[in-house]
Amino acid sequence: MLALLSGSLALALGLAVMLLPLLSPELSRPRDAVWGAVLLLLGLVLVTGADRLSGSPMLAVLCGGLLIGRLGGEVMQLRWSQLTPEEQQRLSSLERWQTSFSELTATLKRGGGALNESLASLTAALQRGSGRSKPAGSGKRWVRPDTTDPATPATPSTADTVVVRSFAEIDALIEAASGEAG
Repeated sequence: MLALLSGSLALALGLAVMLLPLLSPELSRPRDAVWGAVLLLLGLVLVTGADRLSGSPMLAVLCGGLLIGRLGGEVMQLRWSQLTPEEQQRLSSLERWQTSFSELTATLKRGGGALNESLASLTAALQRGSGRSKPAGSGKRWVRPDTTDPATPATPSTADTVVVRSFAEIDALIEAASGEAG
């Protein structure tokens, strides 16, 4: 139970650290994404391995989590003290956080829309490639040589050209040709 709780907390903190550059660029640093990923990995391990962690290993994980939390708190205090009083005032305002969250949601919506469009175009391209949905007028031309005079070379003419749009039509043509031959 304790591993599951601490893992969920680590996942939430890792996500917060990953989103820190988007929500508060004043407090973020270049390598925060790496530490956020480490926290997400720790949370994932704790959540998935919660049934195997008991006794001494769980006590070690709990102490490590407390140390990481203490270090994170000191880092945030240092970053806060490095801000100017105007930046501290602006970060304390509710309007600034509402604006940041609205910008984040708008960005996520745009990203989701772009991903949806990409998947739709990829699906359409895959369907065109597999022959499931062919656009109108893109039938293949099957040319049958004229075999009436063996001395003349087989050159296709417009009378011999048949436009086929489905496999059923191809099968019908093959059956008709085998009926003529027999």
